[in-house]
Amino acid sequence: MYLLFGTLILLAVALFQFQVLHGDDYVRLATENRLRVIRLTPQRGTIYDANQIPLAVSLRTFSIQGYPLAIQEDETIERIASFFERHGITKTPEELKEMLKGQYTVPYRSVALVNNLTLAQMASIVADPDFPQELVPVSQWRRVYPAGDVVAHVVGYIGSINKEELKKYGSEGYQGGDEIGKAGVEAEFEKVLRGQPGGEAIEVDSRGRLVRKLDQKQPKQGENVSLTIDLIAQQKVSTLMEDQRGAVVVMDIHNGDVVVLYSTPSYDPNPMVWGLRDFEWKALTQDTSYPMMNRAISGLYSPASTFKIVAAISGLSEGVITQNTKLYCPGYLEVGNRRFRCIKWHGTENVVGALRDSCNVFFFQLGLKLGIDVLSEWAYKLGFGRITGIPLPGEVPGNLAGRKWKKTVLGEAWYLGDTANYVIGQGFVLVTPIQLARAYASIANGGFLPKPRLLKTDAVDGEYISVNEEVLSVVRRGLEQVVKAGTGRSAGRYGVEIAGKTGTAQTSRNKNDALFVGYAPAASPKYVAVVLLEEGESGGRKVAPLAGEILAFLLNERGE
Repeated sequence: MYLLFGTLILLAVALFQFQVLHGDDYVRLATENRLRVIRLTPQRGTIYDANQIPLAVSLRTFSIQGYPLAIQEDETIERIASFFERHGITKTPEELKEMLKGQYTVPYRSVALVNNLTLAQMASIVADPDFPQELVPVSQWRRVYPAGDVVAHVVGYIGSINKEELKKYGSEGYQGGDEIGKAGVEAEFEKVLRGQPGGEAIEVDSRGRLVRKLDQKQPKQGENVSLTIDLIAQQKVSTLMEDQRGAVVVMDIHNGDVVVLYSTPSYDPNPMVWGLRDFEWKALTQDTSYPMMNRAISGLYSPASTFKIVAAISGLSEGVITQNTKLYCPGYLEVGNRRFRCIKWHGTENVVGALRDSCNVFFFQLGLKLGIDVLSEWAYKLGFGRITGIPLPGEVPGNLAGRKWKKTVLGEAWYLGDTANYVIGQGFVLVTPIQLARAYASIANGGFLPKPRLLKTDAVDGEYISVNEEVLSVVRRGLEQVVKAGTGRSAGRYGVEIAGKTGTAQTSRNKNDALFVGYAPAASPKYVAVVLLEEGESGGRKVAPLAGEILAFLLNERGE
């Protein structure tokens, strides 16, 4: 039995070269149904973390391939399906027909019918005296994800190409049975990781037996990529966030390196490569905890009090307040016929004290003076309402809201009460955790809004916000006070000076999402961290200490 070591790849390139070299000979063999072209898939590039720990690797495995021209009759297809079944492989005749008739399949090119067989499985199959002559055993590569669910939302996974993907990428040489990046880095950098295919042309006799090898083009291995993700830090976060729903983002404030990008609940990408059964895939995709969603870049949340930085920066920048302006908080504010409440009576507060104490009434008054147009303009400058540009599929821009949005979407006018909600991060405004990380990074670093960087080889990118350093200095003092004497004191219990802001967002579930966004060390910042827990009670109680522990781990135990 002829055994070829290599895997399939789309033969468009390889076959073209063969035809150029031996055109007449190949046309004759193809006409006589004696030409076979076995596709050789390259080894996919390895994905590493920031310290060269492998996150996705390719290991040797085996596949069974077949030739459409030799497998046309229903009787042949049923015989092959029955043969597979005897070896514990479930492939119905209908499934085999679909794989063989792929839109871009050429009859004399091999098509992968069964992938990811072990050596023991392949040995048993090949040794079977009833092994169908229409089939060919081939060595190939199988993708493995050593870290499992810890980095699933970053790395993603590969899987068999589907009909829609074939239509989209068929012209690039893909065909039925190929594997393609489905999510995360695997999908975003598919062209880099995949490599260049090769192939081998052979001549067979009327019974499909090898007569001679004609030509071969070796596949070119895909390129390796190194990420900015620190797997050890990611594992630490995974342990801290066990049995929770939420997200954690840690980013270098200067260059945008994403050190941690964690979303929970997660999923194990390894079974995806082997192929989930229909009921398993349905259970995963219909799970109401949404384990497939990357909450860090796709989850939309009310930012709650972490959004108060927008009003603070815009109020100081527009001259509506100074650092010495004091506003009185009696515990509530009447806006129209509604009473908007604070967490308690605060008395007279300036902007630093209002950030420290998370005084809603101070920001209600400031927001009403600024107006929604100015607030939304500054929110946009700080990166809200638009994607950050992190190189991962599925990022959403959030919802900046405003007059035009409400009129278009809800058919209603914008009211003062909407502004009051907006200024404290409630109501219609929705953000992603990665947006919060970016905004707070710009406060910590002096006004540079970094583009999140996931590949170490990418150039540092971003934009500068037109904001006075004195304004940012005042806001930073307020954020420092939050941890020293305010609602985020629990973040400072791990021996690292942190500046940040808590947030407790009321949701439609009548439970609170809890947030903390902070950077450290406060005096000379290196990292910004965002921790979000769905139904997490309050930002100060559960989330701030998590953020403090994560930042302390990075700055101390990771030697940064």
